[in-house]
Amino acid sequence: MNHNHGWRATRGTASRGLIVRSAIAAACCLAPALLSAQAPLLTASVTRPQPGSIITLTLQTGAARGDSIIAISGTMAGEPLHFFAASPGTWRAIGGVPVDASDKVLARVVITRVSSPADTVTTTLELPRPAKASGARRRQLAVAPRFTRPMDAATEARIARENARARDVGRKAHETPPLWTLPFLRPRASAVTSRFGSGRMFNGTVTSRHLGVDFRGAVGAPVNAANRGVVAMVDDFFLAGAVVYIDHGGGLVTSYFHLSEINVAAGDTVERGQQIGSVGASGRVTGPHLHWSGRYGTLTVNPLDLLVLRRP
Repeated sequence: MNHNHGWRATRGTASRGLIVRSAIAAACCLAPALLSAQAPLLTASVTRPQPGSIITLTLQTGAARGDSIIAISGTMAGEPLHFFAASPGTWRAIGGVPVDASDKVLARVVITRVSSPADTVTTTLELPRPAKASGARRRQLAVAPRFTRPMDAATEARIARENARARDVGRKAHETPPLWTLPFLRPRASAVTSRFGSGRMFNGTVTSRHLGVDFRGAVGAPVNAANRGVVAMVDDFFLAGAVVYIDHGGGLVTSYFHLSEINVAAGDTVERGQQIGSVGASGRVTGPHLHWSGRYGTLTVNPLDLLVLRRP
């Protein structure tokens, strides 16, 4: 009997040892997978964006580790990223792709926690190869001779100052919290006559790319705010004519060029769809129309991308 009891005890001990060893082996096998599941992940809504695109970045911060997140910061193409919680463990931000980007764009995010070392996560966006120049993407324009003659130093300096002021509006928009909640609207319901990125031929010479979207309209036709925001600038520019810039917050800005009349002033809060001015032919134009432009920070972006954008 004692011998049998001893055998049972030995067998029970061996069985327990086997179970423990099996559990340890299983834990060792599962550990890499668990660590992988907890690793932060950064993805983009578009993996091969066109130059000038607006994209949405999604950050998965990983499984809870009992160590709270105290800050999430990031940059893409030199512009800050503003992350907002979409759901537990998921954050989203808007980013812009430079119009002159030709290869890759890197987004880099740093997650700062209460006590653990910071996590750094990146994602790289590869741009498609540029299409060969096509006559279909060029638009022949004829403008007043004063706009095609070589500019004097004073005019060039004026244009440089105006461009710097526009960039400054975009830069300061990073300091404003998002002021919009509903989707963006077209500023006019009329047909688009010139799309973003098309070549511009002035008096037979290709001189630039069109960094905005043109809408058909007669002088005096209404121009509406694409979304809620604060009027950041109203002015008269050499090339753009009478302009309105609206800061929508979170780095987003829309601008409205060549106006004949302006119904708002700097500092005004405007609502989505509110009339802010009227179509005109001021500045460097071939005829009356609305030129609509967008910015993410200092980057010029395709404003039509705003129409499918949802607030993070």
